[in-house]
Amino acid sequence: MSRPPLPPFTRETAAQKARMAEDAWNSRDPVRVSLAYTEDSRWRNRSEVFQGREAIVTFLTRKWEKEHDYRLIKDLWAFDENRIAVRFQYEWHDASGQWYRSYGNEQWEFDEHGLMRRREASINDIAIEEKDRRFHWPAPGPRPADVAGLGTDPF
Repeated sequence: MSRPPLPPFTRETAAQKARMAEDAWNSRDPVRVSLAYTEDSRWRNRSEVFQGREAIVTFLTRKWEKEHDYRLIKDLWAFDENRIAVRFQYEWHDASGQWYRSYGNEQWEFDEHGLMRRREASINDIAIEEKDRRFHWPAPGPRPADVAGLGTDPF
């Protein structure tokens, strides 16, 4: 299976790969997301470490059962050959209605077929008031083209 764009990445293809990942994650479909990863993809997400597509689906299912009305923006940070780094923010609320904005960075490594074989994510959560939310497009679904990325303001 091939998942273009393929490495080595240019600025344009790395940004395209980041946007494709953002769109998949905003679908909140664990199986769809998992197909962008190798069968034996290795993940570190916060303090969890696991491997394989089945584990990815299990992790994402559990994640989105907790994180309601999830909306994510990923922006390209850096790239080289078969690696991409992104920064991201996402907003969600828990079962009690408390809203959060989660900030983080991911490092990705791809195989020659454009599948991600390694993902390392560092993430911090900050409680916010609902009135302070920034991401309001219909969910689940991709960020509309007229909604800007993160730009230069990290917070």
